[in-house]
This record gives sequence, C-alpha cells and structure tokens, in this order.
Amino acid sequence: MRVAILRRSPKASFSMDVYANALVSGLKTVRPTWEIVEFAPELDRSGKKGKSLQQGLWSYYERYWRYPHAVKKQQADIFHIIDHSDGHIARWLKRNNRLGVVTCHDLINLIQPENVYDQARLPFVSMAAWKFAIGGMYQAKHIITVSSHTAQDVVRELKIEPERIAVVPNGVESIFRLLPQAEITFFREQNRVAPETLCLLNVGSNHPRKNVFTALKVIKALKDRELPTHFWKAGADFTVEQKKFIQTHCLENFVTYLGKPDKHTLVQIYNAADVLLSPSLYEGFGITILEAMACGTAVITSNITSLPEVAGDAAIMVDPTDILAMVKAVCRLQEEPSYRKSLVEAGLARAKLFSWEKTAEKVAQVYEKILNLR
Repeated sequence: MRVAILRRSPKASFSMDVYANALVSGLKTVRPTWEIVEFAPELDRSGKKGKSLQQGLWSYYERYWRYPHAVKKQQADIFHIIDHSDGHIARWLKRNNRLGVVTCHDLINLIQPENVYDQARLPFVSMAAWKFAIGGMYQAKHIITVSSHTAQDVVRELKIEPERIAVVPNGVESIFRLLPQAEITFFREQNRVAPETLCLLNVGSNHPRKNVFTALKVIKALKDRELPTHFWKAGADFTVEQKKFIQTHCLENFVTYLGKPDKHTLVQIYNAADVLLSPSLYEGFGITILEAMACGTAVITSNITSLPEVAGDAAIMVDPTDILAMVKAVCRLQEEPSYRKSLVEAGLARAKLFSWEKTAEKVAQVYEKILNLR
C-alpha cells in the first residue's frame, strides 16, 4: 500500500509536526512493507515564515491553491490529511477520485472563537478561511478524531455521520520517561528550587483556553497561605496582562518562565516538577498530561472536554474555574506524600497505555477498512 501523509507547512505547527512524525514512524513500524510518502506546502519565497502582507498572500495562495493542486496529481492508495485545518484538501481529493482521510484534533475555533480573535492579525479572514477548510472534512472518506469528545463535536458541529468517524487517541513519545534522581536534583538546583518547595508546572501555548491566568491565581493563593511553592511555565511566554498580575501581586520570586525547551530539556522539566497544573477550558486531547505522567509528575487537570478520558483515574480532576479546589489539591499533595506517590504510580501506568505504535496500528486499520469497502 502507498500512503501519502499530507503535512502542514514546515514549522507551521509544532504539535502537528509531533503528530505527523510520530504517525509516520509508527506506520513504518507496524506496516513495514507499506510505502509511506510525505508532502507539505512550501514556505514563502523568502524561505522563512514572516508577517508581511506579501508573505501572508503567498501563504494563502500556497495553502489553498498550489499545494492542493499539486497533491491531486500524486498517486497513492490513501491520502491522509493530518490536520483538520487543511480539511479543504479533501474536496480536491474527492473530485479526483482519491481516498482522503482527515485527522481532526479539535474544533476549538468553533466552540471558543475568541482563540482566533485574540491571536490572528486579521481574525475575520482567518476564521472564514478556517471554516472553509474544516467544511471540506465532509468530503473525506473517513475522519479520525483523537478523542471521543472531539468525535462528538464533529458530529454535532459538522453533521458528519458517526459511522464515518474513528476515535484513535494520540500516543506519548518514549523520550518522556523517568530520569535518575541525581539529574533531577541537579536541574532543580540549577533553577534555584529548594528540595522542600513544591514545584508546579504548566506546559504549552497561552491561548485563552489554556486558562493560565487561573494557574497564576492559584499560585497567589498558595503564596498567601505561605506554602513553599514555585510555578514554572514552559512554552509560550506570559502575556502582558499576566506579567502585570505577577508584578502586582509580588509573584516574581514564585514564578519562572523557562522558554520553549527542546524535548530533552522538557523531559528534565517534567521530572523536576512535582505537579503539572493544567486547568484548560478546552482540549481536543491533552498530550501534556500524558507526558507529565510518563515522567512521574502528579497531574491536576480539568474535569471537562477530553481530559477525563485521557487522564482516567490517574489525575486530580477539578472544575477549571474553581481556584479553591486547585489550592486544596496542591495542599493535599504537599501534606500527604503517600497519596502523591499513589497518583504518580497511577500516572506511570496510565501513560503506558498510550503509544504511537498503538495509534499507528489503529490508523492502519482505518486505511485497510476503507480500501476494503471500496
């Protein structure tokens, strides 16, 4: 079988690069006789991403015209669009009698449109283009969603029949693992976190749905209780408003931004932190909680959207708007070492249930199913 993996533009989305790389590697492992080929849009003519009007126009031309036009000329048994934001390509594939599969990671922009309006330079244009793209998913032969919650969103919002949807959870990369205690201790010492300090961590973007402001309010409440805590943020930096909150409440010595670490450093960060605090308002999957679990980090996360089905019984689940509940959860982890240990052990076991080989096997079965039906 020849499978074409249709990727996003190089460096357009870190999470989509992770998904595509892991899926390709997994498919090559579980179906070694298959031919896996990859295609991606070109960067703008300057060879890098940019924010000028000319580069923006080139990006739209490349993404919505030249790239789909080039893809339809390729030969493959299955064309897998790995990001729903490129769902419009399914229209081109169907018109040319190609079998298209789309992975839908979430429909956040429909559920919480403020994510677009807060981030995009031309939000109305961006939203219109995004809606056009995901509308193309209806023309795909099959849809893969990364969680049951996202599948429900697809059925409700896009009116796609449930029988055309397969739920295939993401995996967690094997690099996320327990590190020797000496390495963990050295990393904490480097970052001036005392052994008795409970270190909380948040990893990822700073979109409104990530609810980082609530995490900062939790840190303030813990400071007011004089609990020895510190908060690390990895990924996107704090916003101007969040930095102002930190300054206003004198949290500079309790909060550290660790930048955008590479994977090796991120594994160290997970291991060195005591608790992942992830109070997201919406997640299509929530890979960071599995990464934290695989590194032996206790997890406090939201009890809504896809997070309960990913975390299972291996995390503390709270209302993402309930600051007091999060404060109480942190205090319990600090005061009850045995409880924290049991949560860590449950997390390690939970993370082992998710591997990219398992993901690839289920995806391969989707390919085989639709080919057999044809």
